[in-house]
Amino acid sequence: MSKIWHFQSKSSWSQGRKALGLVAVTSLLVGATACAPGAPTSASSVNSTKATPSATPSPTPSKVAGTVCATEKATQTSAGETFVCAIDQAGKMTWLDSASAKKLSDQRTAEAAAKAAAEKAAADKAAADKAAADKAAADKAAADAAAAIQAAADKAAADKAAADAAAAQIQPKVIPAAPPAQSGCDPNYSGCVPIASDVDCAGGSGNGPAYVKGPVTVIGTDIYQLDGNDNDGIGCEK
Repeated sequence: MSKIWHFQSKSSWSQGRKALGLVAVTSLLVGATACAPGAPTSASSVNSTKATPSATPSPTPSKVAGTVCATEKATQTSAGETFVCAIDQAGKMTWLDSASAKKLSDQRTAEAAAKAAAEKAAADKAAADKAAADKAAADKAAADAAAAIQAAADKAAADKAAADAAAAQIQPKVIPAAPPAQSGCDPNYSGCVPIASDVDCAGGSGNGPAYVKGPVTVIGTDIYQLDGNDNDGIGCEK
C-alpha cells in the first residue's frame, strides 16, 4: 500500500512539473508575440473594431475689423460680433467693433462739446469786450460834449468879463455943467460972451456988433460960431 502511494505521489509530482513547464513556455511565447513590431495588442485590437469619427474643424471667420466700408453707421455681424462702419482716427471709413466705434463716437462728441463751449466762451468774451468798448466810447463822447459845453460857457463868461473890463476902462466924455449964467452973458458959453445980435472974437475979422476976448468954451449951442471950423469946443483960441 505504501509503495502504491509512493508511486502515485511521484507520478503526480512529475505531471505537475510538466504542467508548470508548459505554462512557462506558453507565457514566453505570448510575451514574445506581444513584443514583436507591428503586433496588435488586445486593447488596440478592440479599439480597432470601433470607428472614431473625425472632428469637424471650426470655420475661420473672415477679418472684418479694419477693412474699408462705404456707409457710415452701417452695421454687420461676423462670428457673433457686431461691427460698425465709422470714420477712424485717420479719417477713413472703416469697420470697427462696436466697443471701439462707441468709444470713438463718445470721444468725438466730447471734443465737439468742448469746441462748442470754447467757441461760446470766446463769443461771449468778444460780446462783453465790444459792450465795454461801446460804453467807454459813449462815456467819452458824453464827457467830450460836456467839456465842450463847459468850454463854451467859460469862453462866454470870459468874453463878457473882458467886455465889462473894456467898458469899465472907457471914460465917458464929461461935459462940464454950465456955470450959472452971469448977468448979460450968454448961457451957451463958459466965459462971459455978451448977448447980442452977433458976437465975434476980438481982434478978428468979424464985424460985431459985439466982441469977446477968448478963449471961451462952448457948453451949449455955438450960436455965434465962435468955435470956427475945428469944432473942438473952444472958441476964440487966437
